[in-house]
Amino acid sequence: MKPYLLLAISWLIGLTIWAQESIPESRYEKKSVMITMRDGVKLHTVIFVPKESQEPLPFLLSRTPYGVADAAFPERSQPELAKEGFIFVKQDIRGRYLSEGKFEMLRMTRDPKVPNSIDESTDTYDTIDWLLKNIANNNGKAGIFGVSYDGWTSMMALIDPHPALKAVSEQATPADWFINDDMHHNGAFRLSYGFDYAFMEEAGKTDTLFPFDTYDNYDWYLRLGPLSNVNTKYFKNSIPTWTNFVNHPNYDAFWKKQSLLYRFENRPLTVPTQHVAGWYDQEDFAGPLFMYELLEKKDQNNLNHIVIGPWNHGGWSRGEGSSLGNLQFGVPTSKNFRETIQLPWFNYHLKGKGDGQFAEATIFQTGANQWKSYNSWTPKQAAAQALYFHPNGKLSFEKPASMTTSLFDAFISDPANPVPYRSRPIEQTYGPGSRWRTWMTEDQRFVHHRPDVLSWETEVLENDVTISGKVLAQLYASTSASDADWIVKLIDVHPAMDEKNLRMSGYQQMVTADVLRGRFRKGFETPLPVKPTEVTAYTVDLLQADHVFKKGHKIMVQVQSTWFPLIDRNPQKFVPNIFLAKASDYVKAEHRVYRSGGYASRVEVMVVR
Repeated sequence: MKPYLLLAISWLIGLTIWAQESIPESRYEKKSVMITMRDGVKLHTVIFVPKESQEPLPFLLSRTPYGVADAAFPERSQPELAKEGFIFVKQDIRGRYLSEGKFEMLRMTRDPKVPNSIDESTDTYDTIDWLLKNIANNNGKAGIFGVSYDGWTSMMALIDPHPALKAVSEQATPADWFINDDMHHNGAFRLSYGFDYAFMEEAGKTDTLFPFDTYDNYDWYLRLGPLSNVNTKYFKNSIPTWTNFVNHPNYDAFWKKQSLLYRFENRPLTVPTQHVAGWYDQEDFAGPLFMYELLEKKDQNNLNHIVIGPWNHGGWSRGEGSSLGNLQFGVPTSKNFRETIQLPWFNYHLKGKGDGQFAEATIFQTGANQWKSYNSWTPKQAAAQALYFHPNGKLSFEKPASMTTSLFDAFISDPANPVPYRSRPIEQTYGPGSRWRTWMTEDQRFVHHRPDVLSWETEVLENDVTISGKVLAQLYASTSASDADWIVKLIDVHPAMDEKNLRMSGYQQMVTADVLRGRFRKGFETPLPVKPTEVTAYTVDLLQADHVFKKGHKIMVQVQSTWFPLIDRNPQKFVPNIFLAKASDYVKAEHRVYRSGGYASRVEVMVVR
């Protein structure tokens, strides 16, 4: 009851209330305060101040919807930064946990013409301003950083940055929730994550898990039936983000306004910004890539940098990082990042320590398992080459011979029997025993040879093949129905026998993968039905990779049309809004992928010679 009593007193007398606590082994004193924003709303903020310091220190701020009252002391949460010495500030964003106000998911940017209008940028500005005036022994500088939603709030600090904001490290920010982060990928709805996350954040003021009655969510979502049943049976229109999904099935003004790409389109880059991404990030891999590319076009003073490592979502912020799932990297990549990349970044920009010579791109090259520094990302020395599909499941850099008849491989896609995206059982995203965090490292043999998964692979490689940069799948395909999803996976097939690590023998390691909803093949704004049986071109953006397919390995491509329940089931009968589809709209269809003549399906990669 104590925190709520303190808040009540604060509201009554309009004073700042401090709660202090300490632990004997900590060099920091923990204080809690309610900071008043320009519109009068008070935000709960936890501040860790060094008990002793030989010099004025900068602030390191994180703003989150996930609760800060029980935040660990810096020695536990940020040991490398804590040892160096900063004033750590953690804040509940408005409407969450102990902060006042109303929560709005990815709050829209304010109209500056409206007096006292607010957004996450103004809340950051007001917080920094208060800290400078009220926390003793500061050096007048602030940095902001955080993972995921906290990475997004870090980016929002750049909309109207406080003059004291001198460094940003956005880590796994979402950039666009319709194109390629969190809730949609290329227009295809991310069902299990979207459902779980929307409920978790909006069913109450604190994180709340949906009460599934089935441990294997594959079964639960299949029994759910059409997406229209979500509101009818469960949410009852009480979850605003789900309502937005239903009301905005296409890339309309709502999604564009919410997108960071839109918000930063006409804004200069004035604060040094570090973008951090993980190759196996199961939630927000695209965001840092998109924001780096957008801001790079505006960067006239070498302020914009990117870091990509072999991590899942936020994996760089915890543990050693020498492995992930069954993958072994041989070096402590997460510790490397925190000690040799993140710490020097904040030391230089906030304390003036170091030479400030940061690589444009610091990338961990998977397969070879080594850190690389590049003068540009993607590397200019990489050249485009295509891996073509051939008969009998063969994959080759050699283009198929022209033929008068275009040949194809075919499969039946059945929405009633969708391909699981990871091995079952598929646990609740953040529920007990969940393997959500490492599914992108999972051996893809669990679906290999399913009749609704097509595979092509090269001969055993006689030399290493290194790819660095963008990966695009160019499919020529047809369907007997009027819509289809296309999932493409680029896979590193390990040698059939690995005597040093038997578990990795024949392992099908996913390098990169993604989905395109067929109705959006010509743009996300206007969905178009597919003409049945007509060969149609689809470009599936597989984002990026920096990977070495080692000598003795093989390269594989898999193509399928369901990835359940990560991606909702496409009815395959075109309907204006899949969120309102009926059970009768879900139909079987024959899908064909063409691979010769004028229809040479392929995956295009950037090969480094």
